[in-house]
Amino acid sequence: MSQIPDNKVIDKMENLLNVASDFTRLKILYCIQYESKTVSQIVSECQASQSLISHQLSILRKARLVSTEKRGKNVFYMLNDEHVDSLLSIVFEHVMEDKK
Repeated sequence: MSQIPDNKVIDKMENLLNVASDFTRLKILYCIQYESKTVSQIVSECQASQSLISHQLSILRKARLVSTEKRGKNVFYMLNDEHVDSLLSIVFEHVMEDKK
């Protein structure tokens, strides 16, 4: 039998899943899943305003789902680590099972 994590851990998990569950934030995460991109590129691909994307990127950074790298004058956004990629893949696979 598996043990339930303590309440502090469950709270952190809940917060992380809540951050990731937003429509725009999910689009951003998928947009940068395989390639780092600038805000301008993300705005174009997600078809959202620059202010909305910047705000959502800030939330994603605070949740440590996204990290940045400065290259010259540009800031590139990428998934923070392989766990975020795995989370996206698992959720996608689970949702796609319903289509079978």
